[in-house]
Amino acid sequence: MRLVLLGPPGAGKGTQAALLTEKLGVPHISTGDLFRANIGEGTPLGLEAKGYIDAGKLVPTDVTARMVESRLDEADAAEGFLLDGFPRTVEQAEILTELLAKKGLALDGVVNFEVSEDVVVERMLARGRADDNEETIRTRLQVYRNETAPLIDHYGDAIITVAAEGEVEEINARVMEALGK
Repeated sequence: MRLVLLGPPGAGKGTQAALLTEKLGVPHISTGDLFRANIGEGTPLGLEAKGYIDAGKLVPTDVTARMVESRLDEADAAEGFLLDGFPRTVEQAEILTELLAKKGLALDGVVNFEVSEDVVVERMLARGRADDNEETIRTRLQVYRNETAPLIDHYGDAIITVAAEGEVEEINARVMEALGK
């Protein structure tokens, strides 16, 4: 199963991805993890990304896309994957479609975790991270609405909306049901 996971920061994508990886037998591919792994291993792409990060800049789409493409070529992703953090924009979604088409593949769906802004703020404040204050969280949610939310329209009928409020297992049961599993 080849899925993209969408939802605002704090929607529980990482938590659900861990459960889905186990149940579906496909890897969770998070761009954050990809950046850390490539930088940690000192790969050419990692060094390129580190240059941007160290300068306080966003890693350009082409560098991120090449990392994702390289990861999708690994054996464990042959039967499917859960992509988290890519695509973040319509431009990246088009790049992903092209990458998959080159391999004769397509996405099986795009799971959109729907959660209210107040619940996201509450969850993220509860994590107790130093950089998580209400103002910062609301700014990140605004960036999500501006840049990533347009993917919901872009993917149209491929969107599988899941209510992401409630207990972790309840939400996971909703996802599995929505996927017909």
